[in-house]
Amino acid sequence: MSNSAAKKLLAMISLVISALLAVVFTDIQPPATFQAAKKVAWEIHADNPRTFYCGCRYQGNRVDLASCGYQPRKNRQRASRVEWEHVVPAWVIGHQRQCWKKGGRDHCSANDPVFARAEADLHNLVPSIGEVNGDRSNYPFAMLNARPHQYGRCEVVVDFGKRQVMPREEIRGAIARTYLYMHERYQLRMSKQDQQLYGAWNRMYPVTEQERRRNQAVACQMGWGNPHVGEVELWQCGLLGRVGDVAGSALGIAKGLPLEELGSAALSLLKH
Repeated sequence: MSNSAAKKLLAMISLVISALLAVVFTDIQPPATFQAAKKVAWEIHADNPRTFYCGCRYQGNRVDLASCGYQPRKNRQRASRVEWEHVVPAWVIGHQRQCWKKGGRDHCSANDPVFARAEADLHNLVPSIGEVNGDRSNYPFAMLNARPHQYGRCEVVVDFGKRQVMPREEIRGAIARTYLYMHERYQLRMSKQDQQLYGAWNRMYPVTEQERRRNQAVACQMGWGNPHVGEVELWQCGLLGRVGDVAGSALGIAKGLPLEELGSAALSLLKH
């Protein structure tokens, strides 16, 4: 192969790679609002429709309380529906932003882009029984000297006096990794006590296969995964058709261009 042919081959390869990167990193648009995020969240959890805190099955917006032995504590109507819960409460995020002082959550959603992104972050959204979502409120998680008894066989404990919540063991690792992710992603303050608790839960309760699948699914909607859960493969995100089209287009362009014009062609594809 001549030197000129080798250079052109390398330039063609560079052009195709540029095209593929352009597809991967520009086609994924995270939801811009909490309302938009909730619509996407239904799709993400469709393969495992179970509530986060209690593990109850649900169909549509209705919870099958018998599937997990859930007994409503006080509000049967709210207990029967699914609500989307922020693992790290919007209240916690907002109280670290100036916008909250000017008008609370609604003001932050409308006027603070960082808060709006955090509020709509799918890594932090989980399906919850409405009653548990309401009872949890913005309480922090903690280890409590209490046995689950408030919600039938659902093993979450809400201490209204201490304003703390103890989740069931099966999700403590997932909660920890969500808190660590949100803390790093949005520069949230975290007490030393919480750092120790979530660090311990992260070590004690390893990542599950379901967590990995969810992380991959969320990454395909957000454009990135939670690094505390593991690596994700964005090339699996339903972009293969577009990738093939763009790669084919890049090769077609490259074959017909002289070497000196391949650079500008690559830039053109990156703007595609």
